[in-house]
Amino acid sequence: MPRQKNSRGSGKAAVKTTVWDAAEYLGTPESIAAYLEAAFEDGDPTLVAAALGDVARAQGMTQLANQAGVTREALYKALSPSGDPRLSTFLGVMKALGIKIRPSAA
Repeated sequence: MPRQKNSRGSGKAAVKTTVWDAAEYLGTPESIAAYLEAAFEDGDPTLVAAALGDVARAQGMTQLANQAGVTREALYKALSPSGDPRLSTFLGVMKALGIKIRPSAA
């Protein structure tokens, strides 16, 4: 049986991929806490903001924005990979999510 070729003619079949969206896996308080804990452990503020954005999308951005006291658009912008949320926004989102931050010695 002859091998199928892709459009480039290399003789290899194309690999089909799908986009992975973390928000699809953040349906429980435990999964949310574990996801955010991993982001905080990394220590990169951009990663933390993006992780909060994933959680916000999983929980419903509009409802979360209302609970956090910001507009939906402002929340999208603040929690985007290029965003830099204000401390008040960050704390409002954490409170709306029911997530507590507890300082501990390193």
